[in-house]
Amino acid sequence: MKQFGFIGCGNMGGALASAVAKNVSGQDILLCDASLEKAQALAAALGAEATDDAVRTAREATYLFLGVKPQGFDALFAQIAPVLSARTDRFVLVSMAAGLSIAHVERLAGGACPVIRIMPNTPVAVGAGMILYAANPHVTEAELATFCKSLAAAGRLDALPEDKIDAASTVSGCGPAFAYLFAEALADGGVANGLSRDKAILYAAQMMKGAAELLLTTGKHPGQLKDEVCSPGGTTIAGVRALEQNGFRAAAMGAVTAAYDRTMELKK
Repeated sequence: MKQFGFIGCGNMGGALASAVAKNVSGQDILLCDASLEKAQALAAALGAEATDDAVRTAREATYLFLGVKPQGFDALFAQIAPVLSARTDRFVLVSMAAGLSIAHVERLAGGACPVIRIMPNTPVAVGAGMILYAANPHVTEAELATFCKSLAAAGRLDALPEDKIDAASTVSGCGPAFAYLFAEALADGGVANGLSRDKAILYAAQMMKGAAELLLTTGKHPGQLKDEVCSPGGTTIAGVRALEQNGFRAAAMGAVTAAYDRTMELKK
């Protein structure tokens, strides 16, 4: 038996497995992927065990992370649902499939069972991620505590009602793409004013990292922190004015809303 099993070792599944391996012995982790070579490569790095047998992984893992695409869930559960139904020991399913509710996962599994739904973002790969999660009543407090502790190295975790996960994920999940677009635009501005590309990207990236850390550490409202940078009649307020003249905040709000609307469309 293994404490943690991962079915699907792609970018997100692999990043989460790597985070777990920082708090859990690799001997307690079973990595499963249709590409055995991919699972073996990750297992070698983590000191874990690799397999391409999803049924075995579903039989042996206490916490079973489901890292396959949403469209692959029906085929996956056609294999593993009988195994899950036959288990007499405790197990917890951890689903990271966008748009699939806890109730949907339970139905695929064959009935009521412990399920934690998570929505991680790509920065979990460097330990600076945001993992949103919701659990059904079948997950015990002790199991939830173990789950959170195991993923602590991935970044921050935040519990919220399941009906808020879709809205939250358009901020934390889609947000990195918006942030990268902003960083690229800032760097473009630097290049336009004579900076080399590599320096402009470095300055934009470090600025965003520092600004985020200051926001999280101080707990101040973003508007207050913005005001603290803007001297009367200075350079920064001139830049802020240019952003507002071009609809910066409206564009950012529109991006989040468009992502949410598309999420709702995909769930139909």
